[in-house]
Amino acid sequence: MPEADAERHFDIHADPEVMAGHYANFANVSHSDYEFTVTFARVDHEVEEEAVPGVVVSRINLSPRFMRELIDAMEDNFSKWRTREGIKNLPEFDDDTER
Repeated sequence: MPEADAERHFDIHADPEVMAGHYANFANVSHSDYEFTVTFARVDHEVEEEAVPGVVVSRINLSPRFMRELIDAMEDNFSKWRTREGIKNLPEFDDDTER
């Protein structure tokens, strides 16, 4: 019987069409008593009309527990990305400068 604290490894496979993913530049989050729904869409922000045209590219329903885990994972990854981008933008020191 596996230990409760043992790390699990997932072996997940996806078809190439799924691996290609979908581009989205808009997301909407809604919830009910039982689940959260995240709707991703591609919208055309460049139109000057009152109604912004768009198309839903994916809609995902999540349990409240999984939503919390997703938020934590997104915060962790965004923090790591922001740190890496900050390091890239640090001024470089000139080795020829007198000390």
